[in-house]
Amino acid sequence: MNRVEQVMGLPVSVDVRADGELVAHAIDGVFGWLREVDARFSPFKAGSEVCRYDRGELAPSELSDDLLEVLSLCDHYERLSGGAFSARLPGRRLDPNAMVKGWAVQRAASLLLAEGLDVFCVNAGGDVVTSGEPEPGRAWRVGIRHPERRDAVCAVVESSGGAVATSAEYERGAHILDGRTGRPPVGLLSVTVTADDLVTADSLATAAFAMGTEGIAWVAAQPGCQVLIVDAKRQVHRSPGLRLA
Repeated sequence: MNRVEQVMGLPVSVDVRADGELVAHAIDGVFGWLREVDARFSPFKAGSEVCRYDRGELAPSELSDDLLEVLSLCDHYERLSGGAFSARLPGRRLDPNAMVKGWAVQRAASLLLAEGLDVFCVNAGGDVVTSGEPEPGRAWRVGIRHPERRDAVCAVVESSGGAVATSAEYERGAHILDGRTGRPPVGLLSVTVTADDLVTADSLATAAFAMGTEGIAWVAAQPGCQVLIVDAKRQVHRSPGLRLA
């Protein structure tokens, strides 16, 4: 069963290799959860928990466990990246979106697993979580969009129980900023990271892109991940262990 909906401002597809009422109900739960996350954590909705906290209407002691977890993860990756990854840029409102999507989609995958569904692919605007094999002996195949051509891919990654995340500017323009300078980074066209979970993959990809060219060596040195990076000179940097189809 496959369903696609527009959630959090992007297309989200849920492909579960099973059918029936239970599967439909589980997919309903996934999209319901993602809509809830958008309502609670969007920095663009005045009534969201994030906006209320940013305006000083909520004290830290009043925040939900979910938002506390997201903010803690933001702090972790800010320290890990030396400030390149940041939910708080000078002169700007609190914006944990760089963390929220990966965190929410990974939680959505957990909802499917909790229902006993273990062969699926959840794709949120190119950030992907997979589980199991869609066919015996065959992994899921995740296309990595070419950073300069909408109609082409630059690689196809195999995944059968992990996550794939790509950070680039081809969809939303210069939306990724270097937290150390507050300016758009230069030097990279796209950063793809594979890891066991989407929080790790998405956060590392965002941080590395924000760093610019210094992010190439930095992200390649992070444990438990593989990378595929296209720099501004059109050179490709790939981890030897990356599983390409």
